[in-house]
Order: sequence, then C-alpha cells, then structure tokens
Amino acid sequence: MSDKPRLWITRKLSAATEARARHDYHVILNPEDRVFTAEELVAGSADVDAILPCHSEVFSADVAAQLSDRVKIIANHSVGVDHCDLTALKAKGVVVTNTPDVLSDATAEIAFLLLLGAARRASEGDRMVRAGAWTSWSPAFMVGQQVTGKRLGIVGMGRVGRVMARRARGFDMEVHYYNRKRLAPELEEGATFHDNLDDLLAVSEFLSLHCPATPETTDLMNRERLAKLPAGAILVNTARGALVDEAALIEALQSGHLAAAGLDVFRQEPGGNPAFAALDTLFMLPHIGSATRDTRDAMGFRALDNLDAFFGGREPADRVA
Repeated sequence: MSDKPRLWITRKLSAATEARARHDYHVILNPEDRVFTAEELVAGSADVDAILPCHSEVFSADVAAQLSDRVKIIANHSVGVDHCDLTALKAKGVVVTNTPDVLSDATAEIAFLLLLGAARRASEGDRMVRAGAWTSWSPAFMVGQQVTGKRLGIVGMGRVGRVMARRARGFDMEVHYYNRKRLAPELEEGATFHDNLDDLLAVSEFLSLHCPATPETTDLMNRERLAKLPAGAILVNTARGALVDEAALIEALQSGHLAAAGLDVFRQEPGGNPAFAALDTLFMLPHIGSATRDTRDAMGFRALDNLDAFFGGREPADRVA
C-alpha cells in the first residue's frame, strides 16, 4: 500500500524480522550488512519515516541535530541506548525505543559461559589442545578456580542480572548484589543486597557487571575498585565496555590480584583491545551476548511492535525518549 511508512533497517536482521517488516512497511534493507557513517545516517534520514538501527549506529547530538524532520521514531534493535543521545533526539522530536526483556536469558547464558570459561581456563586449554601442546598431565596441570559454592557479586540487578542470579543458584553460589534500589523480596530470591558498591566488591569472589553505560558508570571498575575485590577474584562483563578501565584491568591480571576475567564487551568495538591478546587469563568473546536465533527474532519483533504501536497512534511499550 502506498500509505505504508518508509522504514530504514540499518543492519542485516533475522529473516523473520525482515519478512515481517516488508509486509507492513516500505523497507530499505542493508543486505551487505555494512556499518553506515554519521554522514550516511544523516543523508539516509531524508527518505524515511523511521529508522530501526543497532548499537553499531551512533546517533550523537551532532547526528541528531542533522536528522531529517521526516524521521519520527528510532526503534532500536538493542536494550542499551548508550549509542543514542536521548536528550538531543528528544529535542529533535524523535521518539526512541529499545528492546528489553527478550534478550535476558541469552545474555545471562553468555555471562555464565564467561564466568565458567575464565574460572576453568577454557580458552587456554582449547588453544593448547588445538596446537598439539598437550603433552603431559599431573595433579598440578591446568588448575583453575572452582565455581560451585562461591560468592557471586552482581552489579545491576535488572532483568539480565536477575537471570544471572538464578543461573548461579544452580551452582550453589551465594548471590550478593548492588543496585540503585533494593529489590522486592520476591525479586531478590534470597540474594543479599549491598547499598554500597565497595561493600559488594569486598565479598565478591566472582563479579558480574549488568548495569547500563552512563556518564556515572564509565570506568566504574577502575584501579581503585578492582583493588577492592578479594585476591584471586574473577571479573565478568557482558554489559558495556565503558564500565571497565581496560588498562587497570590489565594491571590487575598481570599482578595476579585478579585470577582471570571474562569479557564479551570492549571499549573499542569491533576489534577489542589488542593488548588483551597476550593475557592467557582473559576469556573473550566478540559481543555475542544476545546472539541466538530465538533472541534475534524476538528483538526484531519487539522493535517492530514498537513501530506498529507508534504508527498505529499508540504509545510504544518500550519508549525511552
């Protein structure tokens, strides 16, 4: 129909998402799946009523100011919106939505994979076997950290943090958490609340980060806070790379204060930090926390649900600006 809104999907999404979008919108797709520059985002906005981007497209204040007035909504294919200057977009009159809830399980799975992989030296062992370097065995060989029964600290007890806590209980871990507000007892499920981050750090044999990236949380885990973790602790980050001072993390790993770390997110993406490659105690993945078929479909559909609501004259369920 000629009156369908014109939608720009800036990255290659799941086949089911793109099929549904084509049914309900005039869609501009990106079959090459390339990342658009700021200049291309601004230029492309002149021809569309809505944009469905991922976290790889940055809508800075400068980009927001130059967007075409035709664009009425940015429906993100992500939970995090740190790639969007919400204040600038709101001032421009652009509605912004995200996709909460649907990726909690997948991200918590990756967080626990990183926790186990870092603790049990998984990447080091994998490389050893592949290289043909596994030539002996002894009781002292490849000894790592046991996970069962240990204390897990969670920073940010939102949707993903709560799923992470439930997974940890399956390993009989003792769950502690720091959050802006204490959760209701039915959401805490027996976890111990700390109203001070430093208090949480002091008891966290494992620490998993699940808070958003904001100006207040940038470099949250800096040299001073890493030092407050118990000797031999393990850090896991599946939230955003900005939360961790990477130079300080390298120091903590090299000194042995941290036994290991598991990272799915980095300050520089894609690519990560080249200095990390020399550290056997780092177990790393390329930002794949939500990368399951089920979750990619669910994220795409959630973004489209928000678009459908907006163009149907209803308030989008996941509006953040």
